[in-house]
Amino acid sequence: MNEPVFQIEGLTKNFGKNEVLKGINLTVNKGEVVSIIGASGSGKSTFLRCLNLLEQPTGGQILYHGEDITAVGFNVNEYRTKVGMVFQQFNLFNNMSVLKNCVIGQQKVLKRTKEEAEKVALYYLEKVGMAQYRDAKPRQLSGGQKQRVAIARSLSMDCEVILFDEPTSALDPEMVGEVLLVMKDLSKSGLTMLVVTHEMQFAKDVSSRVIFMDGGVVAEDDAPEVIFNNPSNPRTQEFLFRVLNKDI
Repeated sequence: MNEPVFQIEGLTKNFGKNEVLKGINLTVNKGEVVSIIGASGSGKSTFLRCLNLLEQPTGGQILYHGEDITAVGFNVNEYRTKVGMVFQQFNLFNNMSVLKNCVIGQQKVLKRTKEEAEKVALYYLEKVGMAQYRDAKPRQLSGGQKQRVAIARSLSMDCEVILFDEPTSALDPEMVGEVLLVMKDLSKSGLTMLVVTHEMQFAKDVSSRVIFMDGGVVAEDDAPEVIFNNPSNPRTQEFLFRVLNKDI
């Protein structure tokens, strides 16, 4: 039986008079890997930032395990330990080592001891192939290495969901593969993942669902094989023709 993690109902987001999200309805179930594709400006990143309350929704509801995260008095800090986020620009603390980056949130938010936090951090750094860089500072790492540390940092918080906001867009082409490989491995672990991405092959191969956003709405939501081989929405067809440069 499907267990909903997110139930999103009538979600809207305005920036002044600009309506970026126009009534999104969506359910995400436990363990799903949902790739969100679409042209720049279609609302993909804003949607993800609303899910993490980095942007406050203008209207509608976001239910996390049935609880409205936009309600007054909702514990946002506790919520963010369960719903991690990996950004385009890594957002690591440049003055801290790789290990410290993965430890500090555990100590401050989860109240783990230094020893506990380091043990958890090293486990996940090992998982993403970065344990040998535990003492390095972010400036000593490549973009792909920084992004792998950022993923380990989210995992160290024992999160149930990770939101990925175009995690490879700031990387050199040769580094994209190493990050996608880590994400592919994670997708097999039962973690719930929402991924805003321009990497169509990843969306096709790894996702359990693909969502095409257009003009602030979910224009199409289906299995990868349907979206990529037989999309029903003309806008999806047009977008994929443009990005894949082939008729479908």
